[in-house]
Parts: sequence; C-alpha cells; structure tokens
Amino acid sequence: MSVTQKAHPAQRGEATPEATRLRLYQLQVEIRYCEKRAYDLFLQNLVKGTSHLALGQEAVAAGFAAAMDKDDYSFCTYRGHHHTLARGVPMLSVLGELMGRQCGLMKGKGGSMHLTSVEHGVMGSYAIVGAHLPIAAGAAWSAQYRGTKQVACAFFGDGATNIGAFHEALNLAAVWKLPVIFVCENNMYMEYTPIASVTAVKHPAADRAASYGLERQVIDGNDADVVYSAARDAFVKARSGGGPSLIECLTYRHSGHSRADPAKYRPKEELEEWLKRDPVTLYRTRLLIMGIPEAKLAQIEAEAMAKLDRAT
Repeated sequence: MSVTQKAHPAQRGEATPEATRLRLYQLQVEIRYCEKRAYDLFLQNLVKGTSHLALGQEAVAAGFAAAMDKDDYSFCTYRGHHHTLARGVPMLSVLGELMGRQCGLMKGKGGSMHLTSVEHGVMGSYAIVGAHLPIAAGAAWSAQYRGTKQVACAFFGDGATNIGAFHEALNLAAVWKLPVIFVCENNMYMEYTPIASVTAVKHPAADRAASYGLERQVIDGNDADVVYSAARDAFVKARSGGGPSLIECLTYRHSGHSRADPAKYRPKEELEEWLKRDPVTLYRTRLLIMGIPEAKLAQIEAEAMAKLDRAT
C-alpha cells in the first residue's frame, strides 16, 4: 500500500522541538519494550485470556499522545496497550491487568481488551468493533456543551470503517461540529481478512471523508513526526470550534491479530518490506542524523527497560 501524505513537517519549514522529539522516541521505546514483555509473559502462560499487540504501530500512539492535553479523552479498541501507555499509565498497571493481578488498572478483572484510566484520560478500550466511536462523539459533545476545550480522540482499525457506528458517529460529529478526532490505524488487515478485499475504496477511512464534509487525510503512520504534526493540527482545529477530523494512518502490525494468530496469511515479501520501515528504528536513525547523541538515546532506552523490569 502506497503512502500519500502531507509534506513532512521539516519540508514545510516547521521545526519540532528537540524535547518533543525525545518524548516521541521515549514513548515509542516504552511501548515497544512493554509489548515485547507482554508477548513473553503470554508465552509463559502468565497473561490471562488473549492479547492483541501493537508492535509496529507505536508511532501512531506516540504522535497523538504528544499532541494531547492532559484532560483530553482517548478511546481505543481491544488493541489498546500502546494508547494506554502513551497517556502515561504505568507499565505495572497495564501488565498487571494483563496478568489478572490486583495491581492492574481494573484490578485484574478487565484483561488486555478492557483498559481504563479516567485519571489519565483513557476512557476505555472496547472489544466490540466500532462501539466506542459514538461514545467518543458523546464525550466531545459533553466538552462542547460545558465549554471546556477538551477534545476526544477515537482510535480504530480499518475494519471498523465498515461498521454502521463509524458512519453514524462521523455524521453526528460533522453536523454538530464536535471537538473529536477519528484516527484510523490502517494496518491493512481486519483480523485475517485484507481490508482491500471487502472495501471498494483504496483508503477505507479517508476516501469516505467527503461524505461528511471532512478533509481527506492519509498519512504515514510509521513516522512519528508526521503523525505528531497531523495530530497537532487536528487538536488546534477541534479546540477552536472547527469541528472533527478524520485521519487515516497507514501502518502495519508486526505480529498476528492476536497471540493465537501466526499470521501466515500475509505474504512474506509484504512483511519484510514493512519491517524495513519499523517506526522505532526509523525514528532512532533520524534523531542520530539530526545530531542527537547516541548516549542520550541509549539513556532513554535504559530508563525504559528499568521501568519495565521494575513492573515485572
């Protein structure tokens, strides 16, 4: 799948502050390490129930979280560890929940697919595909009614674009100009089925934007700078009364749909090509080229691993 996107922030004469870039890298590294540890725990039979990992999709979570205010709302799918971690929820709380422990976000009763932390603006991850989109619109309406300038951000997969709730939520948000951002993490597969085999348009979210009077936005979801730039613009628009945005982020999950899925339905060449565009590796390389010292990046990585070891 080709990537059509807005110009890179640097090409538009914009400069992302170094502190923000380091934060983007930190978030991606922490998510990557935590998801890998979750996988290891699953193989040891310590994770209760199934688990849907976001390995390869770290840049989307990092880019949007870095653009949010603390009191903004996040809504995500059953694949939501990365968004939960990006909002500042401790690794211990996330991994504890996966392992069914009392220290988990839901005291071990929700599991991988049900992560909620109102304190951090994480308004739940939802196991039913598309079910959270109208709820996000409702949160946005509440913020609009109260005049708080809060913004709701709903993350969903490409498969949700064929669910009725997707269209209903977008229509309502567009008509009422609600402060909500709809973010499609298009990883090309709805579980085992290629989205291209069940959708007539090339871009399942963005190509439908015009139906609701919204701008068509397709961006590189593996580039944290591009994601952050698009997210920042969308939040500014929402807070200023400009209404909703629909952003399709092209990305790819490195693992199967869930830990029970070996993902043998994906062509080997396709997987290899996307692995070359690993968001964490690409961003690390960019920072080094920009002159960020290797020692600084190594420090971020060491601190992330230390956090993880303390959590497990």
